[in-house]
Amino acid sequence: MTNIMRASPPGLSENEAQETGALFVRAAGRAMQVLAAFHQASGPLSLSEIAARADIDKSAAQRLVHTLLTLGYLRRGPDGRGYLPGIRILDTTLDLLRLDPMVQKATPVLLELRKTVRERVDLSLYDETRLVYALRMQSKRETFYATLVGHSVPTFCTAGGRAALSVLPDDAARAIVTRTPLHAYTSRTETSVDRIMDEIAQARVDGYAVVVDEFVQGEVAIGVAIARDGVPLGALHVAGSLAEWTPEDFVEKVAPLATEAARAILGSL
Repeated sequence: MTNIMRASPPGLSENEAQETGALFVRAAGRAMQVLAAFHQASGPLSLSEIAARADIDKSAAQRLVHTLLTLGYLRRGPDGRGYLPGIRILDTTLDLLRLDPMVQKATPVLLELRKTVRERVDLSLYDETRLVYALRMQSKRETFYATLVGHSVPTFCTAGGRAALSVLPDDAARAIVTRTPLHAYTSRTETSVDRIMDEIAQARVDGYAVVVDEFVQGEVAIGVAIARDGVPLGALHVAGSLAEWTPEDFVEKVAPLATEAARAILGSL
């Protein structure tokens, strides 16, 4: 089953990163690779598993794991078996959220929007091939994946993602879609690049994107980009259940409110 907890982040290999200049610190990069080893983990990882996932030798992994364990960025798993991310990572997460200008300005706007629409309202940050959720205002129906800040989704098949891509020139948006793994998350996920680009073009015309059943079965979602000077910063999402809404009714009620909220966030930045 395709993972809907985390879309694969864009990034460079270690060799590619080193080619960016002499200022690149290899040891720091490898420490980040160790932390990134947990991105798709379903439980504690052994030292061998960390080495394999981080693509480093076991000796280097042992030294890095010991350092990160000592600093609190890793911890032992239950019964002392394996390793898990440590609590100090949450300190860094808090710093990102509290210091990000868009998150600061969007919080009261999303709270008010949530009271009005009484459906799930989210704010995500743009990361090219994916969006990373920074704020999540829950509705009455929730699953575990929908409650987590830091959960990420692909841009190609989500409402917020297509809205964000619609801000870009067509060739730039196509380049991002083309280098994205086009997984079918449901039976209705669109995986044709040309048809995805048609949906992005429609979002460019409408000022918002609509996705029905493509990422989460039984869900209709509207996404509005938050962008400045042609650069997407993130997106506002509102999602509802198809058991309670038709797509047409959801768009009629929610699209104007979501668009107004996104405009208010951008205007306050």
